[in-house]
Amino acid sequence: MMMTDFTGDHMWLQIQRELSLRKLTEGSQYQEELKYDFNIKGELRHLDTNESFVFNYYKNGHEQNHKRYEVLGHFITQYVYELLERVCMLQKVYIPTDATQDEPRSFFFMSKNALTSSSSLIILLQDRGVFCAGQWGRRAIVSEGLRHGTQIPFIKMALQSQWEVIVLNPNDNFTDLNTENERFSAKEEALTFPQSVWWIPKRGSSSPEEHTMYVWDHFIAKSAARNVAFIAHGYGGLVFVDLLVQRKHEVINKVYSVAFIDSTHNMQHQSRHDPEIQEWIRRNCQEWVSNSKPLNKTVGFLMRVNCPTLSAGTEKYGLAPSCCLQPIFKYLKNKLKAKITTALRNSPVATRSSTHKKRGNK
Repeated sequence: MMMTDFTGDHMWLQIQRELSLRKLTEGSQYQEELKYDFNIKGELRHLDTNESFVFNYYKNGHEQNHKRYEVLGHFITQYVYELLERVCMLQKVYIPTDATQDEPRSFFFMSKNALTSSSSLIILLQDRGVFCAGQWGRRAIVSEGLRHGTQIPFIKMALQSQWEVIVLNPNDNFTDLNTENERFSAKEEALTFPQSVWWIPKRGSSSPEEHTMYVWDHFIAKSAARNVAFIAHGYGGLVFVDLLVQRKHEVINKVYSVAFIDSTHNMQHQSRHDPEIQEWIRRNCQEWVSNSKPLNKTVGFLMRVNCPTLSAGTEKYGLAPSCCLQPIFKYLKNKLKAKITTALRNSPVATRSSTHKKRGNK
């Protein structure tokens, strides 16, 4: 199957017709209430009216409208999973790797050679919420479209740069045995249903932190990639710093850079005032934040000593990832080039060669 160009501004979602959100909703009890599909531009539109999604479908029925929106979110999740596998050609990997036949499992996605290639490896780590692998945010997908709300443009740009990709699934934490449907945990849901005896945590993935640590220990740390970079949005930034603290030497040796987007991490608190971690973050990380300044302009935080911080070029939190796609990849490529140049300069072969050249000129 030909891989679609997801980075173009026009006609970027030329996918095969069988990949249809409508086909997923057909047969469900919300078939009529959810007559929506994504058009060729990746925008969610009503099939009859071509209008954007309307939340208040039922008059004076907030609970019904919310349920309808949740069902739509479930189908969007399944649709994005299909895009990751059948368009981006990523592989679904189930965890824990030693799960029994009846044990609840989570999963993540990765490119075919993510573990065996020595080229750069990009890890995508999203915010906390009801959305799963491949999504930066559900609301952005519904209101702005797949180009803004999904991670697919990031995946495509990484693959076009000959980099490998791992798409984490940090919010897939529980299975609801009562309905035999997977529950996608969120902070709000956890507060609403703290006593549920039917919610079974998925071993190795009961929290975003645990999921990320498990994938690191069993996959990323063992990969052949010499240069790993993270792109972390919102709570994903806090999760990365937690990984850095828990696996300090491994992460410092393998990760060359991190692009934070509106990260909620707290360097001083999380790092326990470890000067090595704080210095590593200052040197190897950069953050883009929702701000009124133009894209890539410096944003100063007087009370936050962290890493260089730039504007994402939008004040809308949900649009920040897509708005700073280009500068993030430019930053990661420049950091990689600098690392390789430094490594060559400091290599024994380069040193001997330069020494020999100097002696020959005397």
